[in-house]
Amino acid sequence: MKIESLRRLRGPNVYLSRPAVVARLRLEELTGRETSDVTGFTERLLRALPGLAEHHCAAGAPGGFVSRLRGGTYFGHVTEHVCLELSQLIGRDVSFGRTVSAGEPGRYDVILECPVDESPDSGVPGELLDAAVELVLAVHDGAATGLPATRLAELAAAAEREAPGPSTRAIIAAARRRGIPVERFGDLSLVRLGWGTRRRMAWAAMTDRTGGVGIDIAGDKHVTRRLLGEAGIPVAPGGVAGGPEEAVALLGELGAPVVVKPRHGRQGHRVALGLSTPEDVERACRAVGGDVVVERQLDGRDYRVLTVAGEVVAAAERIAAHVVGDGRSSLAELVEQANADPRRGVGHSRVLTRIALDAEALRLAAGQGYDRTGVPADGETVWLHACANLSTGGTSRDVTDQMHPDVTRLCQRVAALVGLDIAGIDLRLPDIAAPLPPTGERDPVAGVIEVNAVPGLRMHLAPAGGRARDVGDAIVRAMFPGGSDGRIPTVAVTGTNGKTTVTRLTAHLLSGGGHRVGTTTTDGVYVDGRLIYLADATGPRSAQQVLGDPQVEVAVLETARGGLLRRGLGYDWSDVGVITNITADHLGQDGLDSIEDLAHVKAVVAERVRDGGTLVLNVDDPWVRSLPDRPRVRADRKRLVWFGLDPANPVLTEHLGRGGTAYVLHDGWLVQATGARRMPLLRLAEVPGAYGGAAPHAAANALAAIAAARALGARPETVAVRLTEFDPGVDNPGRGTLLRLGDVSIFLDYAHNPAALAATLRTLHRLWGANRCVAAVTLPGDRRDDLLAASAQILADGLTRAVLYDDRDPRGRPAGEVSGLVEQEMRVRRPQIRVLRADDFRQAVTTGLDLTAPGEVLLVIYEKYAPVRAFLGELGAVPAGAHPAAPIRPAVHAMSPLGRDLTAHASAMSRSVTDHGHL
Repeated sequence: MKIESLRRLRGPNVYLSRPAVVARLRLEELTGRETSDVTGFTERLLRALPGLAEHHCAAGAPGGFVSRLRGGTYFGHVTEHVCLELSQLIGRDVSFGRTVSAGEPGRYDVILECPVDESPDSGVPGELLDAAVELVLAVHDGAATGLPATRLAELAAAAEREAPGPSTRAIIAAARRRGIPVERFGDLSLVRLGWGTRRRMAWAAMTDRTGGVGIDIAGDKHVTRRLLGEAGIPVAPGGVAGGPEEAVALLGELGAPVVVKPRHGRQGHRVALGLSTPEDVERACRAVGGDVVVERQLDGRDYRVLTVAGEVVAAAERIAAHVVGDGRSSLAELVEQANADPRRGVGHSRVLTRIALDAEALRLAAGQGYDRTGVPADGETVWLHACANLSTGGTSRDVTDQMHPDVTRLCQRVAALVGLDIAGIDLRLPDIAAPLPPTGERDPVAGVIEVNAVPGLRMHLAPAGGRARDVGDAIVRAMFPGGSDGRIPTVAVTGTNGKTTVTRLTAHLLSGGGHRVGTTTTDGVYVDGRLIYLADATGPRSAQQVLGDPQVEVAVLETARGGLLRRGLGYDWSDVGVITNITADHLGQDGLDSIEDLAHVKAVVAERVRDGGTLVLNVDDPWVRSLPDRPRVRADRKRLVWFGLDPANPVLTEHLGRGGTAYVLHDGWLVQATGARRMPLLRLAEVPGAYGGAAPHAAANALAAIAAARALGARPETVAVRLTEFDPGVDNPGRGTLLRLGDVSIFLDYAHNPAALAATLRTLHRLWGANRCVAAVTLPGDRRDDLLAASAQILADGLTRAVLYDDRDPRGRPAGEVSGLVEQEMRVRRPQIRVLRADDFRQAVTTGLDLTAPGEVLLVIYEKYAPVRAFLGELGAVPAGAHPAAPIRPAVHAMSPLGRDLTAHASAMSRSVTDHGHL
């Protein structure tokens, strides 16, 4: 048994609304075997992982999985549950798993939930799966023990390293509570909160508004002290020293005791307190190895005050690392007991840091009369670090409610003087609850000892004593004032055909309101109408490009099947979801065997429309009509808007009878209908790309786009005007693009499945007649044979002459196989048709033009639009204009019986492919 591949679904997906991984598991020698076939397997597995007894499985109650084990289940299912249990054991809180067949005996897809903020690049899921496979195989072979403790500890350490730290977690949690979308960058503490123009960035407790000057000031302890001192803030007397001699001189000037700290240090590293002799000062300077600040050590307690946006939000007394004796345990044992606290970890991964019994700690302990083996008396405190930082093992006690107003005002002034939106201000005071003594020329007895530009939040989030403070929420409130959720209006578009056109149309309509629109399509990523990234950009990565762009005010995201299945959604919720249609295409890929499977995938877009958002659905498509009935769609929580070409559709009339809204084609007009009211928007004859009504699918696309734009508040008059300004040749290239070359018309389209080909040929028949259509055609090689055959039959029914060529990328098929299959099927379907073969698109287009007589049309179905369009330009082809009917003779033909049969035949092909898997 082994893991063949692993892919991560970074957002909502067909399995659940959270990130997941999908592992392809090959059972090999365990294929066909069940747990009940292996004597003692269940008992050995439960001894290795007792927690499995609590797993519910399909039974929905604890013990359900054990019942499955004893009754017999496949080992892929066992691996899933073992991986989930191992995840729990290392503190990775996930619970969802599913195992499904991958289409052949012994191969399964194991789907496992991932923590929502785990890095998309994390190696932990793969390591856990490997460990689960090893454990299952070991138990199968007779071993009764679980994973070695060292292996489990390594997995836990890896998960902890890649998880966000406490400060970042607090900000992420606060943002999610307010509905603000969060995107973490790799395994860093850098997170993006919100989308587009409302996007903000945070790196631990530093935001994108934290000033660089303030950071530099706070990073230089000497500059900080001088700046504050000159502003009348009480600070410890001191100065900067470039080496031991200058530092010793400052000791003489200031008087003992002094503090020596790096001029540019952080987290209490190499800070030496309570120094009284030149030797101590020299030793501290050499340990730093650079410029140091020497200050008079102030008496009192150590406090940290956190200010956010000029307001004090938390204060804590910091207590240096220490242990308390019990009269029995040695110093080393007491440290070990303290470090056993689950709150303590290495570095900043947990709310407390492990205490290090290092040379500095032992030196300090020796001054109190103890070495590693010494046993402190019961109740005796042994201090192990002079510095009170949490990063050196210290603890904290919340004192926010005890702060005297004098201290509050002082900290507000300090943050303003340094210029920080978030500041951690370290104070040395006799008591934070007491008023501050007046400052003046005399030496202060209290004061500011440091300002931190990226303060740790741990001491406030989980103090050892006192009330925890939700400082993450305070930071998020400051970043998003007024209750903003950081979102921009977002439209998601999916379907089988027309989704690129609907996406482009919707973006065009919304930009008419003065909005800067970000768009993802099969051709690339666009911002404000300009291409910024050339690719098939319909997956989650492209969506994040748009949503993460601070210039974007509205997002319109084409969301394709492939990205959904292979990587999940690139966003959590949309305001508007559009489903254009669902027809036979891509069957046989990614585990999709039927149109019902396709509908299940497309339904994710409908499911992820937020409560109160708008779901725009094609009422003419039976599969789309079924989506509101799916429980996960929760249509009752959304505003349902239908669009369609048949105003008499019973679903539509019932919807309008309840006062609903729809966008329909009625009496030659695109109309908004709400209840009994009708608002004409635009004549069908004026719809760009509809060619005077010869292409009704263009009207359906326009209705879908209008519905989406209106759902986001676009005005009816703006929509109508913007629609007439849409230039298909410029704004929607390659989708029904018409060119002229002398007396020959050339029609470019990306139709590559039976339904799309039928719609395109139906349009050409209306414009030119059934016997005046020639085609240069390629079809994608990654389609199933029956789908290619169905497309070939549509082509045979709609053409008299055809030139076939293969894509440059055969998508896993031998060269020439696709065109050969299509030719064979076309000849069987219509023996009298003339079919030629070409080596590439250039030869196919040239041959097709030779076959096309004046007044006829050459349909070009392409793989990539740009090279085909460039080649036609070299031949002299020019745009035919938005309304080509006038120069074409005859202008609009009545549809021939053959043309009328195309739609019915395409529908029959889809049903045959879906129901039987063959023709």
